Amino acid sequence: MEFFEVIKERHSIRMFKTKNIEKDKLDKLLYVANSAPSAGGLQAYQIFLVSKLALKNELAKAAYGQEFIAQAPVNLVFCSEPLRSARKYGKRGAELYSIQDATISAAYVHLAAVDLELGSVIVGAFDQEVVSRILNLPDRFKPIIILPVGYPAEKPYVTARRKINDLVKEI
Repeated sequence: MEFFEVIKERHSIRMFKTKNIEKDKLDKLLYVANSAPSAGGLQAYQIFLVSKLALKNELAKAAYGQEFIAQAPVNLVFCSEPLRSARKYGKRGAELYSIQDATISAAYVHLAAVDLELGSVIVGAFDQEVVSRILNLPDRFKPIIILPVGYPAEKPYVTARRKINDLVKEI
């Protein structure tokens, strides 16, 4: 799919078919996640792939009852790794760059999913401590985004966007 078509077709998908994601498509998503730019090329993030139903159910509860998380065949949990970035960039690396790294990688996967006829939604509303406990994460990782991925079972409506001249101010 052409890039601008991907942008046009991109929507937040919150209903998924029960169909599993083929290994080659999942491998492509992970390749894209690994290819995303990061501050200093440090890739100060870690991705946890969750496909076990029990864990997905727990993630959905930790995300304040967002049941589509359990419905998706796969959830990618993007975590920042602040200390990896802090070694080179200090406090700003820990508090910002590592979060940006994880977020950029998730956004790349979100767009790549569209190209592969999959859907996803970037979820940031969850209890970080509970997600860490569910996934038994070492303290060095901080959950930033849960990205449920699967075959869409909906065609969501297009949301209104701000006008470009309202969004961008030339100075």
